[in-house]
Amino acid sequence: MKEKGFITELPYGDLHVSGNEEYGFRPYQLLVSSIAVCSGGVLKSILEKMRMEVEDISVKTEVERNAEEANRVEKIHLHFVLRVPNADLNKIEKAVHLANKNCPMVQSVKGSIDINESFELI
Repeated sequence: MKEKGFITELPYGDLHVSGNEEYGFRPYQLLVSSIAVCSGGVLKSILEKMRMEVEDISVKTEVERNAEEANRVEKIHLHFVLRVPNADLNKIEKAVHLANKNCPMVQSVKGSIDINESFELI
């Protein structure tokens, strides 16, 4: 514990967590980030298994919180921006759906947080 939050010591360095963004990552940011990164990693693996070359994936998020219920996270929209040469749109749509079903973080909040996805190719 520190005056304005907490520090977690991890193999890659210290993680500062605080309700105040000036002193560390906010807990909801870590929640959303873990879902986005997990989904992106699963999506990359699925696309590679479908024999598509993945040059880059970035994930943009939109979050809806409910101020009347402890500011809880209710919805997360994940928008994947993909650089996949020779992309097959049907396979990518299928892969995005499979990523949702196979991401441990998404499955951990299933029924509590509505998560939906979209994608674009660059």
